Amino acid sequence: MRGIILTAAVVPAVTAVFLKAGRWQMHADRHHITVTPRPCRCCTRCRGAGGFWTNGPFPEMEACDCWSDRRDLRIPLRRGPVADPWPDEPPI
Repeated sequence: MRGIILTAAVVPAVTAVFLKAGRWQMHADRHHITVTPRPCRCCTRCRGAGGFWTNGPFPEMEACDCWSDRRDLRIPLRRGPVADPWPDEPPI
């Protein structure tokens, strides 16, 4: 029992440290868990803004390489059993 309680207390703390140290952002809902990269605050090109404006007559925002080259991680969650909407009707 102590092991389960200890594990339940340690796993969120380790996950939070991993996400903060690795510049990741996590979003969870009932369908999936998504882990996306964040810009680096110590980047010399974008200074933590995630991108910079290009020069020219039509300036555009260009994403910085400190986060844009990394992929998102999406973990689908298991679906529960689907309830029959009409349980007392015979199948066709």
